[in-house]
Amino acid sequence: MFTSVLMIEKALTSADVEFVTTLHGDEQVSFHVLLQPRGDQADRLLRAIDDVALGELDEAARERRTPEGEEAKGFGERALEVSLQALHVAGSEAVGRLVEDHPLDALRSLVEEVGADEVIVLTDPHYVEEFFHRDWASRARHKVGVPVLKLFSHSKA
Repeated sequence: MFTSVLMIEKALTSADVEFVTTLHGDEQVSFHVLLQPRGDQADRLLRAIDDVALGELDEAARERRTPEGEEAKGFGERALEVSLQALHVAGSEAVGRLVEDHPLDALRSLVEEVGADEVIVLTDPHYVEEFFHRDWASRARHKVGVPVLKLFSHSKA
């Protein structure tokens, strides 16, 4: 069985689930999902810049109303539950947990703990972070010791 660590920032859509569960053809895949709820106000600014870059000015203006930090934890727990259920329905083994601090350290530890074959980072585009190679996938490539695949989610957070 192939073991993937799947790092996400919101609930998986049905298109996301189909995408990640078919990456390895007919081979069975076991997923270990890490979800980090939304962060602090600095993250909010970066998301607003990304929205402006995508021409989504209404989304940029709504960033102030998006739950952050502790408020976002409940949303994160529900998103993780929905994602794990969707992976199970698709016929995959899946377990997961929320990551609250130091997501890349949690990622490295989990990769070592489960003997992962790969890491899949599935997020919305984050143009500022990606431009400076500060996104999860770019930084993980130097930390985890297994291939890291960067995929974009099929829906906006």
